[in-house]
Amino acid sequence: MKTKTLYAILLPAVAVGGFYLHGQPRLSLPSPSLKEAALVALAVAASVAAHEPGTATVAVGPADLPLGDGLRQGALQAEFQGNGRETFRARVFNRTATARTLRVPAGQIFENDRSAVIVVRPGALTLAPGQTAEMALQTAALRSTNKVGEAPYRFTASPAPLLAPLLGYIQDHADFTPGAIQTAVLATAENLPLSAVAKFSSAGSQLRSRFDTTAFRAGTADIVAALLALRETGRQDDTVAMGIDPQLKIEAMIDPAARPAARRYYGITPETEWTYWKNELATGDPATRHFALYGIARFYPDVALDMLPKWAREARTSAVFRLSAIQALADTDRAEALTILRQLADELGRYTELGRAAASAAQYLDAHLAKVAGRQTAAAF
Repeated sequence: MKTKTLYAILLPAVAVGGFYLHGQPRLSLPSPSLKEAALVALAVAASVAAHEPGTATVAVGPADLPLGDGLRQGALQAEFQGNGRETFRARVFNRTATARTLRVPAGQIFENDRSAVIVVRPGALTLAPGQTAEMALQTAALRSTNKVGEAPYRFTASPAPLLAPLLGYIQDHADFTPGAIQTAVLATAENLPLSAVAKFSSAGSQLRSRFDTTAFRAGTADIVAALLALRETGRQDDTVAMGIDPQLKIEAMIDPAARPAARRYYGITPETEWTYWKNELATGDPATRHFALYGIARFYPDVALDMLPKWAREARTSAVFRLSAIQALADTDRAEALTILRQLADELGRYTELGRAAASAAQYLDAHLAKVAGRQTAAAF
């Protein structure tokens, strides 16, 4: 007992000397002052005394400490680093003699001179007295002009009330992807047009964004998921710029990854889908009507194998539709289409645009079918 008591008395001096010997803690954050080191040592000494025989002990968990409060009070010291988009790291030093559970809420904003990001999923980190540790956070860019690349950030108390409903939706949907989150955040903060966020090229004459938004372009499935989230959080469909572009609907219906969400968003059921494709082909937007041939090929291959060769051979049909019919045959993923494409290449002439298209489509389909067969063989073994 005497040995433990003596150890507890001497521990503050040893701890102070230890900080001189070891210098700054890891991660380049400054070392604690002598006063802080002594407080840490005294806390340890108290812990030793509490475990002496006959001494009652009470378990006390780490005290919760919001990041903003900890920084303002001087209890925490932190460095922040992010890529201006979805990844962010906080290196935090607990300057106190008390264990702390640091909490960073969804909605917290960090910025630097060129970029601003918002935390979209909350984070927590427990720190022992005098400990430095790192936590990862998921963020989203608040501006399409963000400079994407690793850079330091600073804490800011700026609020983002417009994003509150969306942040709540994100917490309730663990499967909401980073791409969809980012698209929804920018749609709320800046209401960008489809041409600024879509990876596919615009078929019409829509003006492009004044800024380079390449870093924030999203897949079609992510765009539709973002639109569903905005609708479910009270946003009117006709107020979302990227959602009113007619090209998005057919692009989403063609894309197998986006199609289930597109059906929900546009109210298309399995019973009405065929009617949708027929109407799109007959009376759709002139710039995208031919896209319907690809949808028919992918989701109604039996119909396509009968219909598309006729469209390809009909000289009175528009060249755009004939070319699309040829290329769409490859999307049926059917061996029968390979035979048809080779026949079309011979009939149309391999030196004509349509004949070359048929030969290229046949080559693509042949390679694709061989790859599928290879995967099936490997799976069998």
